[in-house]
Amino acid sequence: MPALVLLGAQWGDEGKGKATDLLGGSVDYVVRYQGGNNAGHTVVVGDQTYALHLLPSGILSPDCVPVIGNGVVVDPAVLLSELSGLNERGIDTSKLLLSGNAHLITPYHTTMDKVTERFLGSRKIGTTGRGIGPAYADKINRVGIRVQDLYDESILTQKVEAALDFKNQILAKLYNRRAIESGRIVEELLAYAEQLRPFVADTTLVLGRAVDEGKVVLFEGGQGTLLDIDHGTYPFVTSSNATAGGACTGSGVGPTKIDRVIGILKAYTTRVGSGPFPTELFDEDGEALRRIGGERGVTTGRDRRCGWFDAVIARYATRVNGLTDFFLTKLDVLTGWERVPVCVAYEIDGKRVEELPYSQSDFHHAKPVYEYLPGWSEDITKAKTFDDLPKNAQGYVKALEEMSGAPISAIGVGPGRTETIEINSFL
Repeated sequence: MPALVLLGAQWGDEGKGKATDLLGGSVDYVVRYQGGNNAGHTVVVGDQTYALHLLPSGILSPDCVPVIGNGVVVDPAVLLSELSGLNERGIDTSKLLLSGNAHLITPYHTTMDKVTERFLGSRKIGTTGRGIGPAYADKINRVGIRVQDLYDESILTQKVEAALDFKNQILAKLYNRRAIESGRIVEELLAYAEQLRPFVADTTLVLGRAVDEGKVVLFEGGQGTLLDIDHGTYPFVTSSNATAGGACTGSGVGPTKIDRVIGILKAYTTRVGSGPFPTELFDEDGEALRRIGGERGVTTGRDRRCGWFDAVIARYATRVNGLTDFFLTKLDVLTGWERVPVCVAYEIDGKRVEELPYSQSDFHHAKPVYEYLPGWSEDITKAKTFDDLPKNAQGYVKALEEMSGAPISAIGVGPGRTETIEINSFL
């Protein structure tokens, strides 16, 4: 049985939650391997809608073990609040496993995140202000706090004091803010220890054994390919590796164990936050995509920037992730357009470019080159097979598949859990 990676092939918000939930009934483990509560998944189950920020989508499947891997940064208050909210709605969360090696987001991380963004002004990155970047920075600087540190007060105190020695200097001297008292932080973190203890595990060992035993393990990315710290539109990116390689480092499962890598593509393109976006629309079409698609960030609450499908980005995602399949979401949103533009290349300094430029400057100046595909007006939300789709909708899917470089194995035709056409099984 396979180990699969499921990730966003654009800038995130492509509908990974729906895809993960669709597979949940057949999957034994669902693993978040990077990011924090700056991510968000909306999952619709029957008439119930669940907004997940830190928890893997598999938490909604009773037979699935949800895992928060070592590559995730965890705000304990957010995690416990999210678990409590699901418990109140009758969802059993007792199977959750939390890596003891995952790093914690502390109150001083969120403080640093917010004051830094304000200080940057017009040069801000557009972070969610939830402390994710500073937590990852501490991890790399080897002054981070891990989940396992909650169970040794002496080590926890030493690490918090070491982290605050430098940060308090910055807060006081650069941002004119009060210093943060280390004792208060230690006390707050220790208060979470016993609440989290039932979930803490050596998840690398658990997952390694699960793969060896033939269990189906699904690795779930928290953001999209173009937000990857190495392969995204730097510096307007997240602070972790959202691409397929991050699934290995963020879980402790080796790359030879991965069988398939599935990219989630929205039938158009959206982005939250700052940074270049070649196909972004500022007209009635952009407003229509935002309205019909319900394009508001699950975590941020911000309206998403909307644009037409970008095949250059899709090809790039195929290459850097080694994608074996695509899951195309929100095809129904495009119903009603007489013709649908698709970006097939960029124009940069008067030259046609068909691959994503490595230069940040070139990408900032990229202008989309469009081809126009015939649209459709028929309602597709009841379609159960590919042949049920209108001919022009079929043509649109086939064109995107050819341009993107990997087969489209599933299509989302509505927001509901069952409103999906499965062309080829992922398992």
